[in-house]
Formats: sequence, C-alpha cells, structure tokens
Amino acid sequence: MSANTIRKAKKLVESEGVAKIDDELYQVKSSTDPSKSYMVEKDSCDCLGFKNFYKFHHGKGLKANCSHIEAVRIFKKE
Repeated sequence: MSANTIRKAKKLVESEGVAKIDDELYQVKSSTDPSKSYMVEKDSCDCLGFKNFYKFHHGKGLKANCSHIEAVRIFKKE
C-alpha cells in the first residue's frame, strides 16, 4: 500500500470523514470532492479506485484497497 493512500486515509479520519452506519457498513467522504462519499462494507468500497484496482495491479498478488477502506481500519482502531 502506498504512503499516499495511508496519508489520505489518516486525513479522512482526522477531518471526521468516516461515519459508522452499521456493524460492517461505513460512509466515507471523498478526499478530493466534498460533495461525494463512498460506502465501505467489510473489505469493499464503491469508489472507482477500488473498482479499478485489479485493472492496474493485475497479477501482482495484491488485495484490492483504497484510502476509504484504510480510513475505516484506522477509525475502528481509535
């Protein structure tokens, strides 16, 4: 995971951009467009970055990730 993804995730948590909806469902604000937010459920996000992850990282053995999923992980720890 890139340092940029972690930095954006921390910023989302610090700016109160993560809201718990249900046990495994969170709403996370976009880090680039304040009018948008994304739904994170377990290890899945409906943002384009997550949807396109395997297109860009195919065959590298990486698990799909995005700053929104990382923000939820950080939020859960706090």
